[in-house]
Parts: sequence; structure tokens; C-alpha cells
Amino acid sequence: MLVHPLLRLLPAAAVAALAVQLPAAAQSPMGEGLPRSELRVCADPNNLPFSNEQGAGFENEIAQLLGRDLSLPVKYFWFPQIIGFVRNGLQAGRCDLVMGTVAGDELMQTTTPYYYTSYMLVFRADKPLSADLDDPALKSLHIGIISGTPPSDLLVRHSLMVNARPYALTVDTRYESPAHQMLTDIVDGAIDAGMLWGPFAGYYIKHDKLPLAMVQLQEEPGMPRLAYHIAMGVRNNEPDWRRRINGAIAKNRDEIAAILRNYGVPLLDEQGALLRP
Repeated sequence: MLVHPLLRLLPAAAVAALAVQLPAAAQSPMGEGLPRSELRVCADPNNLPFSNEQGAGFENEIAQLLGRDLSLPVKYFWFPQIIGFVRNGLQAGRCDLVMGTVAGDELMQTTTPYYYTSYMLVFRADKPLSADLDDPALKSLHIGIISGTPPSDLLVRHSLMVNARPYALTVDTRYESPAHQMLTDIVDGAIDAGMLWGPFAGYYIKHDKLPLAMVQLQEEPGMPRLAYHIAMGVRNNEPDWRRRINGAIAKNRDEIAAILRNYGVPLLDEQGALLRP
């Protein structure tokens, strides 16, 4: 069984407890000073909207953009987003860059963030809902949630779990997409709303032209984070390589934002407010 990509957005300590890391001495097989002839990217072969083997994800497009800036052809090491993704790819020296991870990830050194996004409340456009989870209108609704993701705690706090519909976190992504299924169920009326990671929600609403709308879920004291800065990951002892990637991100920030918007990714400003599309 593969692990749903949202696992990478669980608290870093929880993920680290499940993963087996290599010793620090084994984390730089290439050597920091060796010349690079390729931009070797770790990527999931079936993980839209992020990446796939056909190059149809926004991480694929951003990798190509960085490759052009660095004058390096892009080469992929394909491995599913499961426990061991970093260990078998980046740390084993089969690739040199992870395109998307939470800034500050404990399994690798992260770059400066290149986007900031959040979990969203999704609903039918003709049946708008408030982001206020104490709204009495929500009490009788069936709300979809991917099990174990941060908004689950909000459902419990606001007594909304009784009518919630769980979707699996751990799936074989070659055959299942809980995020896509949740959105389809909202369209069909099987559920009334869903709490979903913004890049999934925005991508499928735009790509599939779904009659859905979304509002940003607001963080609450004592609850898990809902908004995350997303960065890229490199090996811990390669500061020069990290600086090169940071330079390419800074130089191409507008182009990166345009790619993200084209995929429907909801973007936040540095105060955590949702930016206009």
C-alpha cells in the first residue's frame, strides 16, 4: 500500500518517527564540490497535481524552470511518496532535490519557501458555506475529511465529527485518489462539504471544471497548523547546492507563482490571508 501524499504534511516529528534515516556521513554521496551535469529530482510517478511520469504536475513544470535557469537537464528518480521516499532517493544519492516539502522538514535541509498554502473548506458553489465552524448550519452537514489530516481535530473541537465521512489516508495512488473522490462526492451530493489540502482542491476544481467553491480554514489556538510554507529539500551537508537552488527560486519567483496559479493552487500572503486568483 502506498501512503497518500498528505502524509508529508503531518507534523515532522511524527513522520520522522516512522522513517529510518541514514547516518549524516551517508547523506552526500556526490560530494559538495563535484560538478553537476543534471538536475536530478526525486518525484512520485503518480501524484497529480504535484508530479507524474508524464510531466503533467506543477512540480514537474517548476523543475524544468529551475533546470533552465541552472543550465542543467532535468532527470527524475521516480519513487512513490511513501515512508522511505527521502531515504531511498535523496539520502541514497539517486537524486539531489525534492520539489515539495514543508519548510523545516527534519529529514532534509530545506530551501527558502516557494509557496504558502492551506487547508480549505470545499462546498457546492450554489450552496455556499461559512468558514466559521460554529455556524449552526454546519451541524447537520456531512463533511468529508481525509483521516489523520490536521482538520480532523477541528471537526472534533466543533462537534462536527458525528456526521463526518472519513476518506483513507493510506491508499495505492495508482488506483485511488481520496481527494478527487471527496470532491466528486460533494458534486454528487453524497456529502455536503469537505476539508481538503488546498492544492488538491484548487487543482481538481479548475482542471475538472467542478461546480465547487472553497474558503480558507482558519487556524485556532491549541489546534494543529493548517497553513504551511512549502519549500524544496536537499541533503543536509550541501550548503552550496542549497544556495544555488535558493538563487534559482528567487530569480524565478514570479514564474513559479504563475505555474501554481495555473494549477489552481490557492496561495496565501505572508500574513496568511488568501490571495486573489
